[in-house]
Parts: sequence; C-alpha cells; structure tokens
Amino acid sequence: MSLPIRDWVSVSSGQPARLLGFDQALVWVVIALLALGTVMVYSASVALPDSPRFARYEPTHFLLRHVISILVAGLAVIVAVQIPMSVWEKWSPLFFLGSLVLLAVVLIPGVGRGVNGAQRWISLGAMTFQPSELAKLAMALYAAGYMVRKMEIKENFWRAVTPMAVSVVIVGVLLLAEPDMGAFMVIATIAMGILFLGGVNGRMFLLISLLLVGAFVLMITLSDWRRERIFAYLDPWDAKYTLGTSYQLTHSLIAFGRGEIFGQGLGSSVEKLHYLPEAHTDFLLAVIGEELGFVGVALVIAAFFWLARRVFHIGRQAIALDRVFSGLLAQGLGIWLAGQAFINMGVNLGVLPTKGLTLPLMSYGGSAILMNCVALAIVLRVDIENRQLMRGGRT
Repeated sequence: MSLPIRDWVSVSSGQPARLLGFDQALVWVVIALLALGTVMVYSASVALPDSPRFARYEPTHFLLRHVISILVAGLAVIVAVQIPMSVWEKWSPLFFLGSLVLLAVVLIPGVGRGVNGAQRWISLGAMTFQPSELAKLAMALYAAGYMVRKMEIKENFWRAVTPMAVSVVIVGVLLLAEPDMGAFMVIATIAMGILFLGGVNGRMFLLISLLLVGAFVLMITLSDWRRERIFAYLDPWDAKYTLGTSYQLTHSLIAFGRGEIFGQGLGSSVEKLHYLPEAHTDFLLAVIGEELGFVGVALVIAAFFWLARRVFHIGRQAIALDRVFSGLLAQGLGIWLAGQAFINMGVNLGVLPTKGLTLPLMSYGGSAILMNCVALAIVLRVDIENRQLMRGGRT
C-alpha cells in the first residue's frame, strides 16, 4: 500500500526538502481553537458576577480558571507525547479499570460533588475532576487494545462483541446513575466506531447499532424527564416548554438569529446576560453565533472538520504501517472529538435534543480541556512514530 508523503515534507524557498518531526498544522489548529475558546469563555462569563449565584466571583474568575486549565493541560501534553504507544497499549486495560473505579467513586455520598442534580465531579480542593472525561479516553484505549488482542476472533460475533458489550454496559450503568447520558452516548459511539474500523462484520455492527438504539429508546420511554426533553426538542416554541424544558434551546436559537451573517461584535451578546444558562459551557457556540455570526460559526465547524479529517489520516497511516493499535486508537479519538463536537453543535442549533456536553477544546471545563489535549497529544505521538518509521527508523 502506498503512503502519501505530501504532509510529511516541508519545502522552503531555496532550501532542500526536509521531513518534519510532527504535524505542525494539527498543533496550530488546536492552539487556534484553544485561543478562540479562551476569548469566548471570557466574553460569555464576564457578566456572570451580576447574578446573585455568582456574586462573590470576579469578572475574570472563569477566564483565569480556564487559562489555568489550559496551562495544566499543556504540561500533561508534554508528558503524554513522550510516552511510546507500546506503553499506552500495555497499560490500556488497567487504565480502563481505573476509570471504572473513579466512575464508581464519584457516586459515593460525600465524595462525589453534585451540581444541578447531577453527581459527576470529584472535589480535589481548589479544583474538581470529572471521571466521565477520563472514561472517554479509557474506552478508546481499551477498545483499540481489545481489537488488536482479539483480531483472530472478529468474525465470531459473540466472542468478538460480548466482552466489549459488557464493558460498555458497565460504563453505561455508572454514567446513567450520575446521570450523564451525553457522556454515555459518546463512549458508546467510540466503542462502536473502533469495533467497526477494527473489522467487525458489517451485519454484526448493524445488530449492535440496533441494540444500542433500542436501549436509548427504552431509557427515554421509561424516564419522564428524558421523554419531556424529546417533546420540548420537537416543539421548543410551545408555551408549555418555552419557559421550562426548552428554555435553553429557545434562547440559543435567539442568539443565532441575532448574530445573522457577521454577528453583533465581540462582547456584544445579549443572551449571555443571564438569559442563556450555561453560556460559557454547553452553549458557547450560541454566544459565538451571536457575537461572530454565521462566519464565526462556519469557521469553527470547518476547523473541527479539518481536525477530525487530519486525525483520521494519521490513524490510516499508522494502520498502513502495520501499527494497528495506534491507528485504531487515533481514529477512535477522532470519533470522540468529532462526535462530541457534532452533538454539541447540533444541540446549540436545535438539530439534536439538549445534552450536557461541552464543545471540545473551547468550552469552559478543566477536566474536558485536560483530556481533550491529552487525547490529541497521543495522536501527535502516533504521528511522530509514523514519521520515524517512514524515515526508516524504529519506534
């Protein structure tokens, strides 16, 4: 199989061609998204101290914490990118087991921290950690390692799928107890995506998909508040839902409507002034739409599309170099970032029912920023080892 080399070569005017050590374009796009996210988090949160709930905070409270999260994530990236993929593969089962322990610990009264009826965080003194973010990375690592270890049985449905199904069910039970259905959807998508990319029979994949869809339908049917969310999503302007279940969605749509093509201008959002709840987290894209307009939203969508395509390209190169674990892991991480971005954007635009998922790399949230950056550091490590092999070296 021939490999494209155009992304591996840098040519400067008057200088001989040279192989780059890592994907610089990928790094710059990630930095651009982090930078824009920082600006928009500040814009979306600067007025929050006017609310009695945040009266004791300074206007820069969320900005400073967001910047600290990025700096911590930067240190984690420096460490993660040094770890060989063979080490990630070796420790992937224990990594997954550790994430399950943390998902269980967060449910212990007095240990887990609850916000708005959801118990998803572990308090670490000055900061909190959300185990579900770690579980997304852990599932990608475990699923990629599992497919490599069980490559010879992938045509046998029960032997290939049952252990992964059990793992997803255990994670799902723990997440739904928090509750965090959004994270469960992302984790299930990661597992299914890696199974499919790993070569599980198409008919098997279709059956798994139908079972998951059936499970989601059953959960919605048996849960009054989830069913109410679906009805509110289908008709958000109904007076029954506008001031209740669909309040966030309607104000998000108003924000996009006000933004039009070029936006109201940076800092000029009205919806962030206590009309749109969680404007700096789940609904950051709505603030971008109001302040930067269709142009700003389109640029963010294009950046995530390019990022996902680049990550998948690195994964395909790894598989072509017979580095199956690295390739499946990179593609699984691409599914995570692209899938979560798609869900968040869909929720903000009213295309999908409301879910508590942040916009990767951009929304406020230290745990999410940390794990997103670590995931991309692993992708960068895959790319570095790919390039070493292309130069005839060893990983």
